[in-house]
Amino acid sequence: MIHEKQITEWQQTLRGAPLPHVIKWACETFAGRLIVATSMGPEDMVIIDAIAALRCAPRLVCLDTGLLFPETLRLTEMVRTRYQLTVTAILPAETVDVQAAHYGPRLWETDPDQCCRLRKVEPLQRTLAGAEAWVTGIRRSQSHTRRAAETVEWDPVFSLVKINPLAFWSNEDVWDYIRENNVPYNPLHDQGYPSIGCMPCTRPSDGSDERSGRWAGSGKTECGLHR
Repeated sequence: MIHEKQITEWQQTLRGAPLPHVIKWACETFAGRLIVATSMGPEDMVIIDAIAALRCAPRLVCLDTGLLFPETLRLTEMVRTRYQLTVTAILPAETVDVQAAHYGPRLWETDPDQCCRLRKVEPLQRTLAGAEAWVTGIRRSQSHTRRAAETVEWDPVFSLVKINPLAFWSNEDVWDYIRENNVPYNPLHDQGYPSIGCMPCTRPSDGSDERSGRWAGSGKTECGLHR
């Protein structure tokens, strides 16, 4: 059982610590009970590169909503080949067609929160059952909803430890790492997509906000995985 005092101690010792240090600590502290969730975004690619360099082996999962861009799926295969890592695809309970039969077509337009719950939150919740910690790529500067993120924190959504190794990194830090280490990334970023999710809910944007282009025009900024 993780107590609040332990979380506070970890926050103090790991706040802003170098990426390899945080990854190594996570793999050792939660050995066999650590999951890394990735959407194959640039932050996730940095974390995957660090994991491969350290030769640690947390369970690596990717939420395949059935609505991902082909470029995202190809990048997932590239990760498997280049880094020789196992990436487990986590699928929703229902296909897109079955979901449409139950909830109506294009649920992402009529009730995007429900769609995210069915295709992202619930599948990840099932996956995290039994784990003690999970690793994410969220950063403080991505959006106002993430500006209080800590390197280590308690996740009330999934009731386990949440580790954000890049919480204090800037967007420039991420892309500097990618360029300096020749890390692969989704080519859609070169086509005006600052953040990439499901095809129906992702648009190119001017990049004025790092999460712009996601659920454009709806007022929605998060899928429910992070609060």
